[in-house]
Amino acid sequence: MVSESVSSATEPGRGGVIGNWSRRVVASEHLVLYVTLVFFVALIPFIPKIATAQNISNVLSNVWPLLVIAVGQTYVMITGGIDLSQIAIIAVTSVLGAAVMTLGVDPKVFADTVLWGTVISQEGGGILSGHVWSMPAALMIMLLIGGLMGGLTGWVIARFELPAFMMSLVALLFFSAVAVWLTRSENVNNLPPSFSTIADQGYGGFLSWSALIALGVAGLAHLGLSRTIFGRWIYAVGMNPVAARISGVPVRKVITWCFVVSGVTAAIGSVLYSARLEMGRPAFGDNLNLLLDVVGATVIGGTSLFGGSGKILWTIYGVLLFTLLSNALNLMNLSFFAVFIVKGCVILVAAWLDVQRREVKTA
Repeated sequence: MVSESVSSATEPGRGGVIGNWSRRVVASEHLVLYVTLVFFVALIPFIPKIATAQNISNVLSNVWPLLVIAVGQTYVMITGGIDLSQIAIIAVTSVLGAAVMTLGVDPKVFADTVLWGTVISQEGGGILSGHVWSMPAALMIMLLIGGLMGGLTGWVIARFELPAFMMSLVALLFFSAVAVWLTRSENVNNLPPSFSTIADQGYGGFLSWSALIALGVAGLAHLGLSRTIFGRWIYAVGMNPVAARISGVPVRKVITWCFVVSGVTAAIGSVLYSARLEMGRPAFGDNLNLLLDVVGATVIGGTSLFGGSGKILWTIYGVLLFTLLSNALNLMNLSFFAVFIVKGCVILVAAWLDVQRREVKTA
């Protein structure tokens, strides 16, 4: 009898070894990385082009700006919130940054905009056009505006205890309208050549400046979450805001500052996207596909929708998987709506896995 019971406990087919192994895999913080590697290898026989050096380079170029923005989203989600306004912040900062440093725009197009005669001079160039500090100043303005916009959204959420989903949705609509109003939906072109080097050049010709910036932001964000009191406060707010407040955690300040981080990372993402496109683009605020990618990558990485759980490393994994998925769907020449359906299903699966992980960890 004893030997039979021991045998049944260790037989893979009866939930012993296999059951424990599957639970460990599901609970592993590297699960998404494993899925990404398996997914990539599985795609090669069907889409050989996906493994070419040119395509891999293209995938990585899409990873960097998405990673930066998703880092800010991770901070907000760990508190139990969500920031839908990031793409609108990208739009506003892209337009204003480009307007400051543009070398010239068409007066016939921009003469009736609110920027004419203020940010854009009567001669058609930005107020710092041609100045040696035009690009650094424009970048600082973009980061400052991004932080202020994010902070305003976060302050309203924290001060009046509004649902983050609803308030950030309002901010998305409002700031998107502001971006369009600033230039009447016109792109701001003719940016300094030095600005575009952010996207296509880098240190020693190995990594682009976009890659270095993204990895630097991810590294600092990781240290902020894992090595600072503020990071511990963020997790505490996400786990139980009431208990955190009783314990002395400044819950409102934590929520507000997380949205500031989200706004700043959105502005950095705006820099990277604008440098690649070589223009300031107000239509970023209407790019729901980008918003889907940011939220999807963060959730797929393992940051809990319920708050209190998440890591920058997980977000990196999620961005890699979601970017690879988008690349594969594009190479398959699927229609726009089909791509949206597939991405939505993947996010749904990620949300289900989030629930399963919570059950495994509490079991």
